[in-house]
Amino acid sequence: MAGYADDLALAHLLADTADKISTARFRALDLKVDSKPDLTPVSDADTAVEKAIRATLARARPRDAVIGEEFGATDAAAGRTSRRWIVDPIDGTKNFVRGVPIWATLIALMDGDDVVVGLVSAPALGRRWWAGTGLGAYAGRHQSAATRLSVSGVATLADASFCYSSLTGWEEIGKLDAVLDIMRGSWRSRAYGDFYGYMLLAEGAVDVMVEPELSLWDVAALIPIVTEAGGTFTDLAGRTGPTGGSAIGTNGKLHPEITARLGVAVSDRY
Repeated sequence: MAGYADDLALAHLLADTADKISTARFRALDLKVDSKPDLTPVSDADTAVEKAIRATLARARPRDAVIGEEFGATDAAAGRTSRRWIVDPIDGTKNFVRGVPIWATLIALMDGDDVVVGLVSAPALGRRWWAGTGLGAYAGRHQSAATRLSVSGVATLADASFCYSSLTGWEEIGKLDAVLDIMRGSWRSRAYGDFYGYMLLAEGAVDVMVEPELSLWDVAALIPIVTEAGGTFTDLAGRTGPTGGSAIGTNGKLHPEITARLGVAVSDRY
């Protein structure tokens, strides 16, 4: 397990580079924003950050594959290596382009089917979260000023803070009524969205975070941070791992109730 410590240290270096680029472009008057084929925005900061991360990985980990939101997969990702770096250069681009400070660079390392390193860096918030398999989960401005993370001990929905990304996605998959039912039964509900809800979960500030539609780069870095903090992370089919296209993150104690309310079959649960 300790073998991933060097990879986690590299992830911090990658994030340092990303932070310099993204903060320089945040709220820049000449920020260039285009629309991708799926009509989601992409800024010049997104592409610049991913290019810089790829360049460093090409030097530091030339045998590893890279999969990024903006430039896809390297040739190595076709099966010649079990190690894949997963990069979301700016998670929360819509926030970024509107001047909202809740955005982050997401960096993960997969070894086979498992995510073994995850790092989330949100420089506009002055905060970074990271974890490695068997290494624990931490948060702080940097490694030398870090606090170990632990999820909450809340055991009942009536006492829980419930977080979600938006309601439209749940309506599209026919589970809006279930989500509204959870919200009504919770102590509090808020839509923090993107990476941030999962980081609050890992910190113990919220107890549940759910999202109906995600890509690999949206979710990979989040999983080790939540699970190393003691939480549980599955998709809507109850499967662990980053490829299910959805997410249910909880403090563990609430996972059975949340999955049941969302209609996850007992035979499919984690």
